[in-house]
Amino acid sequence: MGLELRHLRCLVAIVDTGTFTDAAIELGISQAAVSRTLLGLEQVLGVRVLHRTSRTVSPTTAGVQVLARARHLLAEADDLVREATTGHTRLRIGHAWSAMGQHTGEFQRRWAALYPDVELHLVRTNTTTGGLAEGLCDLAVVRTPIDTQRFAHAKIADERRYCAMAADDPWRRRRSITMDELRERTLLVDRRTGTTTTDLWPEGSRPQLEHTQDIDDWLAAIATGRYVGLTPQATVTQYRRDGIVYRPVRDAPLVEVHLAWRRHDPHPATQAAVALLTDLYNDQ
Repeated sequence: MGLELRHLRCLVAIVDTGTFTDAAIELGISQAAVSRTLLGLEQVLGVRVLHRTSRTVSPTTAGVQVLARARHLLAEADDLVREATTGHTRLRIGHAWSAMGQHTGEFQRRWAALYPDVELHLVRTNTTTGGLAEGLCDLAVVRTPIDTQRFAHAKIADERRYCAMAADDPWRRRRSITMDELRERTLLVDRRTGTTTTDLWPEGSRPQLEHTQDIDDWLAAIATGRYVGLTPQATVTQYRRDGIVYRPVRDAPLVEVHLAWRRHDPHPATQAAVALLTDLYNDQ
């Protein structure tokens, strides 16, 4: 016999109600069934989890640990059921760094007005698919190459690239920067989810790179003045920071912005999200 959720629910009910009788009432089973279920749990675990007298019930030392884990596992199971049964009434949109940039707030406001029955959640996950491959979201805003075998996608817009620099950088007085100038600096990049690679420059005239894996670390390091960054326009509006200024890179290739989703299991609200975000970018 293996461990089952009913074993854990029985243990939690006994401890929370204080008696086998009250646990039986809460679980909707007989007191004898409660006793059998608890015995089954102890047989599976090979340890005793409760001290039992005619008047009191309390966890053993092992039982305290089992009880804590039981509560956690039961909460996870309840979350799983909730997600499965309410999946179409909630839309999770993942992103690695900058969501929809300047359109993020307006997207959320319009979505709430247009689709009040579908709750919107934005999820920042620093993975190549913005959490899509990991099952953390239903859609993802992606600015890097997409695995078209696994995911369908729609291009939403193109974004300009900006140079991020320290607020006291000599370039702060410039109206714009060029790609050729950037190769003379050390660029801080995220190899996993970033849009900047040395392929943006001709071979033999590429800048030196240093690496990071998080937007906050990226900003903090650039603020020291040791590095500069090259980033899509969305970062400019989503991450305004003291000590950081942004200047457009006038000859940099544009960054494509896509919405991606699992090819064989799209959320019913996918096309509504694509249409709304496309409209927002087109209206800018």
